[in-house]
Amino acid sequence: MKQILDAILDPGSQPGDFAALPVPEAYRAVTLHADEERMFDGLDARDRDPRKSLHVEEVPVPELGLGEALVAVMASSVNYNTVWSSIFSPVSTFAFLRRYGKLSQLTARHDLPYHVLGSDLSGVVLRTGPGVNAWKPGEEVVAHCLSVELESADGHNDTMLDPEQRIWGYETNFGGLAELAIVKTNQLMPKPKHLTWEEAATPGLVNSTAFRQLVSDHGAAMKQGNNVLIWGASGGLGAYATQYTLAGGAIPICVVSSEHKAELCRSMGAELIINRAAEGYRFWKDPRTQDPREWKRFGARILELTGGEDVDIVFEHPGRETFGASVYVTRRGGTIVTCASTSGFLHEYDNRYLWMSLKRIIGSHFANYREAWQANRLIAKGMIHPTMSAVYPLEQTGQAALDVHQNLHHGKVAVLCLAPREGLGVRDHELRDRHAGEINRFRNE
Repeated sequence: MKQILDAILDPGSQPGDFAALPVPEAYRAVTLHADEERMFDGLDARDRDPRKSLHVEEVPVPELGLGEALVAVMASSVNYNTVWSSIFSPVSTFAFLRRYGKLSQLTARHDLPYHVLGSDLSGVVLRTGPGVNAWKPGEEVVAHCLSVELESADGHNDTMLDPEQRIWGYETNFGGLAELAIVKTNQLMPKPKHLTWEEAATPGLVNSTAFRQLVSDHGAAMKQGNNVLIWGASGGLGAYATQYTLAGGAIPICVVSSEHKAELCRSMGAELIINRAAEGYRFWKDPRTQDPREWKRFGARILELTGGEDVDIVFEHPGRETFGASVYVTRRGGTIVTCASTSGFLHEYDNRYLWMSLKRIIGSHFANYREAWQANRLIAKGMIHPTMSAVYPLEQTGQAALDVHQNLHHGKVAVLCLAPREGLGVRDHELRDRHAGEINRFRNE
């Protein structure tokens, strides 16, 4: 690995230098073990500790397949799917690997007794497999997390509709929380030149997801002047939703859980803030019963902030805890766009408020390649900014995942893989200097 890292850090390195580098037989990676799938049985999901299930160990370098790239990973990040994997909830991700392994002789590589996690990366292409023309060794890249087979007609209008689409590093093996990763080359995008390796590694999944949910015609197709209610508006996903709402001329109503997070939203330019902890909203009387009076109190607060206007769009990702309130407060004919469901997948709402008021619920899952590319382009142009708040070494990924699991973070949490320290990888210093405040906003708070 030293030769690879030396070549990446050497400003004089040429593409041919990377093509000539020897590929090691093994690499360090963050893994789960299949024989520990039941280690948390009997524990509530919130009590499961990723530090006990995540391992950092050497694993063999896998075979490179058709249309794939081997990438030297400088940095990665922790997403909520990393948490789900690490606590084996709602399902063990080894179920995904076993199913994928049955698809073909090549995909059988993924069905292993260990799972290399991670759905983000920034790094450098080392090798490409047969059939690759667009990417060469030595190119600096980030990766989005959609792995798709594209053998079905259903996927060619929108790859998210392909029956064999998967989230790389969650539903596939060889993810980005490692020194090396295998990705399909239609996951690759140019690394934004003004960002460090760790900053560039953090937007991929959440930035693209927010773009599809709010901006894309496949999502809410947000318009100028729309009122947009954003749950968890300073978090890994919500902070991008807040930025897109502001950049698109819409009006965010940011829901947060502390005054610190409220200040982060204000620093992005948001003015309408609801601190749900301070205002004491309790949408559930008990685990089985919601409280419509709290929906109404919440709706009244929104009207107070907006001058009597309901919300056009609700950016939903908490799920069970908030969904009833989200449906209630959306205006007649409005849209609830939903993904993730970090507080629970079994949503409950009063259908009278949906059906009789002609509201729509749109399910949204990550993004297609075009949407991810557009979202990355806005990062590269300095129009949308990374929300990185903390950086961990690879060895402490378990602690990073625990912080995300316990909602102790804000923004995104990065992980250094091959990068020996923070601050490396900036190529466009002029653009960085112009946006230094926005880039460092989450680190400075």
